[in-house]
Amino acid sequence: MMVSAAKLKEQAQKLGADFVGIADAEGFQRPEYTGNKPQEFMPGIRSVIVIGVVIPKGCVQPLPKGRPEYTNTLMAGTATLRVIAFRLARDLEKQGYEASLVPTEGSEFGMWYADQKTLRADISLKYAAWLAGLGSFGLNQLLITHETGPRIRMTAILTDAPLVADQPTRNAFVRPECTGCQKCIRACPVGAISSDGTFRPELCRDFMFSTLGGLRCGICIRVCPL
Repeated sequence: MMVSAAKLKEQAQKLGADFVGIADAEGFQRPEYTGNKPQEFMPGIRSVIVIGVVIPKGCVQPLPKGRPEYTNTLMAGTATLRVIAFRLARDLEKQGYEASLVPTEGSEFGMWYADQKTLRADISLKYAAWLAGLGSFGLNQLLITHETGPRIRMTAILTDAPLVADQPTRNAFVRPECTGCQKCIRACPVGAISSDGTFRPELCRDFMFSTLGGLRCGICIRVCPL
């Protein structure tokens, strides 16, 4: 039984998703991708379904004040995505396909989901979202979506269902506006972001889980004008 990509996206949006994209799993075999590959733990994977919700502006604008409220709002987004993805994964399996959920983007730093040395999750959700045409990367190493910038939360479903994949919509992997902006570089409280595109995630992790006691930072998201 063929799964309709259009119907799957419609179902995700009915369940509460703000945006949905489908990436061809073969995109993770590109030579420029250096992260972990989903094929390593799901050999028959065909598609990566990326699901996202938009984080309300009201919790971002007051930062660095209101970090408890900001963190709680992010966690609510995570809970929403888990329910949506679980429902979709169960439906895919009822149709005869395998499906597994990827940890929500943003929750891997210093937590259970990532390699504690490299801080890499099993796959890059942001790269999957780029493959699915949902946005481009910023200097802050966040996915910059076309409509709401980096103010998002994402998860994904890995499946062997042969879905029609979306395509990246921009030629540039990194948003060209970032070169002349660099607000996130100047605003980062720990200097984790560099103008040459390098990023030191361990500084971000240590700041949030040591200095802030587990609260999220969010400054690079607040200052981003995109």
